[in-house]
Amino acid sequence: MRHVLKMFPKTHITIAAATSVVIAAAILMSPSADVEANRMAYSLDLDEGTVKESGTPSPRPSKQPAADKMSEDKATAASELASISNETQLPGALDTAAAMAEVSEPELQWQEYKIKSGDTLSSLFGKAGFNDGIMLSVIHGSGEADKLQRLYAGETIAFATDDAGELAAIDLQRNLLETLHVEKTEEGFTGETVVREPDVKPAFASGVIDGSLYVAAREAGMSDRLAMEMAGIFGWNIDFVYDVRKGDRFEVVYEELYLDGEKFDTGNILSARFINQGKEVIALQYTDSNGDTDYYSPDGSSMRKAFLRTPINARVSSSFNLQRRHPVLDVVRPHEGTDYAAPPGTPIKAAGHGRVQFAGWKGGYGRTVILKHGDNITTLYAHMSRLGKGIKNGTKVKQGDTIGHVGSSGMVTGPHLHYEFRINGSPRNSRKVKLPDAKPVPKSEMALFKGFAEQQVAKFELFRQNYQHLALAADE
Repeated sequence: MRHVLKMFPKTHITIAAATSVVIAAAILMSPSADVEANRMAYSLDLDEGTVKESGTPSPRPSKQPAADKMSEDKATAASELASISNETQLPGALDTAAAMAEVSEPELQWQEYKIKSGDTLSSLFGKAGFNDGIMLSVIHGSGEADKLQRLYAGETIAFATDDAGELAAIDLQRNLLETLHVEKTEEGFTGETVVREPDVKPAFASGVIDGSLYVAAREAGMSDRLAMEMAGIFGWNIDFVYDVRKGDRFEVVYEELYLDGEKFDTGNILSARFINQGKEVIALQYTDSNGDTDYYSPDGSSMRKAFLRTPINARVSSSFNLQRRHPVLDVVRPHEGTDYAAPPGTPIKAAGHGRVQFAGWKGGYGRTVILKHGDNITTLYAHMSRLGKGIKNGTKVKQGDTIGHVGSSGMVTGPHLHYEFRINGSPRNSRKVKLPDAKPVPKSEMALFKGFAEQQVAKFELFRQNYQHLALAADE
């Protein structure tokens, strides 16, 4: 043996020893084929963002950056090893390099199903060819694997099998951005929720009201959701049922969301302007140092009020009138609230933060909830079909919480909400009373907010000017 070693220069022997160490380390540090395959599935789900037709088994295409990079690293190592072997003429080194270069990861086979109403996790596992025993081993796994039990119609579930036909991974795609990924490891199944971050780009829309706000918003390219959000932002200052006039205008800067270069949804409104009967109102979205986000006017006052102007989106069927003739008793009896006609079951929102003072049956009012707000203001909601979940005497509620549902309980002629607003026990017209504002931007942040507001208003003007130039160019 010593004579054989003397045949090679010392430098060659040193290189050979180092190469052996590198190869051994690479083998020990490289994940197994199963782990690689699972990683490939994970990357694939994040990159694809599409689903196939329900119940159509099919292999997923292999777009796996992490796996590709690992293969490239192995090929590079094999190339370097071959180079060293050529220099040193080590026996068997070329064969080892060729073997490493030819290593390929097994491709998982995927079956995807669009979840329909009535589907259960057990039935979906059965469609994919797996029994309840395997299903239980999955949902009893670690991490968030148990969340696989929460299924909703419209979601997509995909099952991956390895070369042996065994379950290797599951992807439950909640939506384009969120996927629950479960994969098999040496310790069993483990799951985690993977959330993709979309690219956010600002967009501008402008419209003039000819009929309704929603028609004008749709003609301006806005979704119904954005139109409702805009109405919610300005709803404390403008009654969109009675105050809006033909010729009123709005301008909105909002988020457009993109995945892989394609628009798939819209995000929040960043800033907006509404001109109502010649009066301009501007709203800016601002997040304070505590992480709380709300809309404010450029002077820092909140766009919200401490109370909603109306606790339900519906038409007024009977106005506040202290001289009204009662429709059932046919006698003059003050109507100390406002009635809103709406279909039975329509949710009723708490007008402001408060505590439930009364919840139950109250004579001619029928099923009723009374909220107390601070020391001197109460609101009453009557004729409900049922109370909201958890609503009882003493319960704390927040503005916008559902406290009940429209009905026709008590002395009424049809389903509607009777809503009263009282200050120090005296009834006030909820549609005309001056509502207290919500909290403004904290004084400690006012200087920072002022700079932010100036910047946002300047951006808004720039968007508006560009939009007008584009509109003029399109008309020419």
